[in-house]
Amino acid sequence: MPFTARTHHDWHLRTRTLSLGRRTLIMGILNVTPDSFSDGGHFYAPEHAPERALEQAKKMLDEAADIIDIGGESTRPNATPLTPGEEQSRILPVIESLLQQRPETVLSVDTFHASTARHAIEAGAEIVNDVSGHLWDPDMSTTCAQLGCGAILMHTRGRPQDWPTLPTLAPNEVLPLVLTELGIRLEAAVTAGIQRNKIVLDPGFGFGKILDENYPLLAHLDALHALGFPILAGVSRKSFLTRALATDTRTTAEPGAPGPSLLGTGDSSHQLPTTTVANTAAILSGAHILRVHDVPPARAAAAIADRILGSARGEISPS
Repeated sequence: MPFTARTHHDWHLRTRTLSLGRRTLIMGILNVTPDSFSDGGHFYAPEHAPERALEQAKKMLDEAADIIDIGGESTRPNATPLTPGEEQSRILPVIESLLQQRPETVLSVDTFHASTARHAIEAGAEIVNDVSGHLWDPDMSTTCAQLGCGAILMHTRGRPQDWPTLPTLAPNEVLPLVLTELGIRLEAAVTAGIQRNKIVLDPGFGFGKILDENYPLLAHLDALHALGFPILAGVSRKSFLTRALATDTRTTAEPGAPGPSLLGTGDSSHQLPTTTVANTAAILSGAHILRVHDVPPARAAAAIADRILGSARGEISPS
């Protein structure tokens, strides 16, 4: 079979169950921050909170996002650390307002603070998405077990401040590292009482994997199926994608001739096509969920990739 057969799972959240595998689910990113790497400040301004973020969330839902993932603290290197209280002051009004207006929304909270996770779930969120895989707050696994919420465990190599000085990984070292360390985080989460049918895994593209180190992970994403859990892929607008364009030798013109630019003419003109290609590759390697900034192109990519997977199985893919 030329493509990876995607496994099927029932993902048990706090109050509902999502079917994973029949089609790709789209998780829309809502950063209520002034300093996230791609869209910091776009949907957060103290004088307009939570209205700006609320409008963006509703826009993504109208574009057919299945899940909204709301985060209040940037994890880029050199970001300003927040206290859990500051983080909660950013995201809780958005959660409450959104669920008042769109009570059917499936909400995820992007946090590594157990207290923020508890407040967000009690406010109506269904999922805790922890970029550290429950490593940075020792109470997170127990908290998620008590809350009965969905839990996304992501692999991170070190902390953001460590990334510029991490030793380089050889291409054949990336996947074994992620598999081993995600396996350790899984065991800890299950031991703390989180039910297996509540867990989704994220290999953590860009989180401690520097630039081209991400490609072996994307190329062999299907190997994560050995762990037995659904997979989320978050490649949206990641720098390793645009780095490939900036270093492509075909962008170098002959002397005296104008050369083509794979980066396009606008600041973000290159982000949609590169993300779309990576999203498609992830789906064809068995990803169940895409975490994205731009919902419509992700939905379009998923519609085609899901049909390819369905045809490979001799099935008719869902519309």
